[in-house]
Amino acid sequence: MSDKNIAIRVQDVAKLYRIGTKADKSDSLARSAINFIKSPLDNFRKYRSLYEFDDVDTIEDTDSCLWALKGVTFEVKQGEVVGIIGRNGAGKSTLLKVLSKITTPTRGSVELRGRISSLLEVGTGFHQELTGRENVYLNGTVLGMRKKEVDRKFDEIVEFSGVEKFLDTPVKRYSSGMRIRLAFAVAAHLEPEILIVDEVLAVGDAAFQKKCMDKMEDVGSEGRTVLFVSHNMSAITRMCQRVILLNQGVVEMDGSAYDIVSAYLEKGHGNNSSVSWDNVADAPGTDIVKVREIRLCIEDGTLSDAIDIRQPIYVEIEFEVSQPGHVLQPHVSFMNEEGTVLFASVDLDPEWRKRPRPVGHYVSRVTVPANFFAEGPTVIDVAMWALEPRQELQFHVRDALAFQVIDSLDGDSTRGDWTGNYVGAVRPMLEWNTEFRAS
Repeated sequence: MSDKNIAIRVQDVAKLYRIGTKADKSDSLARSAINFIKSPLDNFRKYRSLYEFDDVDTIEDTDSCLWALKGVTFEVKQGEVVGIIGRNGAGKSTLLKVLSKITTPTRGSVELRGRISSLLEVGTGFHQELTGRENVYLNGTVLGMRKKEVDRKFDEIVEFSGVEKFLDTPVKRYSSGMRIRLAFAVAAHLEPEILIVDEVLAVGDAAFQKKCMDKMEDVGSEGRTVLFVSHNMSAITRMCQRVILLNQGVVEMDGSAYDIVSAYLEKGHGNNSSVSWDNVADAPGTDIVKVREIRLCIEDGTLSDAIDIRQPIYVEIEFEVSQPGHVLQPHVSFMNEEGTVLFASVDLDPEWRKRPRPVGHYVSRVTVPANFFAEGPTVIDVAMWALEPRQELQFHVRDALAFQVIDSLDGDSTRGDWTGNYVGAVRPMLEWNTEFRAS
């Protein structure tokens, strides 16, 4: 690498897999050696057909080929914490395997500066017959560390992993949770210059995931390079200042975490900013009232499912009243991804409070102020109650809307200059006052 500040350089990397060739491959190193000795010419041709393509553009049999990566190019500076996102099948895991030297690219080059530690699958790099203790030292050796260096980190690794009682038990007897705890502890504590972590952290419980996130933040703050793949957008925006979006094997976007995550979510990847019913007969409701549309807007009226924490949001409920004489009350509930209700709100518009509504078309709008939600996914339920002449539920649309709250690190949101984990179900910007008296 010519630039000493560059930790990772990926240049025009493509990876091609042939579909249906698994049955032709040997299932052991010994069998591969025997087959090669028996028929070296056939095996040389097979090797070239599977792995070597001088010009990928000349391959004609596209039905039997799968392009996991197609000309991926980017650079990562030393000390950067970079998130990699994309839908399933976008090429994220393949890219990390190429960077980790688990698989070779069909075309292109990868340059790495520094010691690299990867956590891509449960128990990656572990020898199943060795004990946990032995595997810690084995991984240290693979990373090029001396025994004294591993000794200095050993107690810290064991304490972090929480597998002290099973340290001298073969890893093959560990549960998947125990393996991932020890694997992450080893990968993060043996001081790699480059740490690569896939979505594998989802295997652990919530408390352990938090420990892992905190540790990766520490690794990044120490000036080491981190590549982090996750479908958890709140984790991505918390961890990373830069994000690369992969789509069908190519780099679709590369930029600030907030910009890229917002653009990704706005394309409808798992969120929805509106729901409507064109046919009134199919719409939720009764003979009294039916909902026609529910939408989530930002200040300029634009529909959005990726919300900047610094922006107010508006939930609009459009409904038709078919029978007069009923006091109706729209109702919204906001929930986090675990299904916990954050808060609820009912329509207290004085114009219609305790007043029967005539037949007609209505749009009720509720405003949630800026700097109110915590970052992460939020779901909205919408309901309509008739309060008079008797209290009855008219409709209840569960999971009507879903959106992602993004908290930037610009310093002007609720978090201010704090860049670490920020707890709480909601995140209001409260007024502070400090009195100072010189000593």
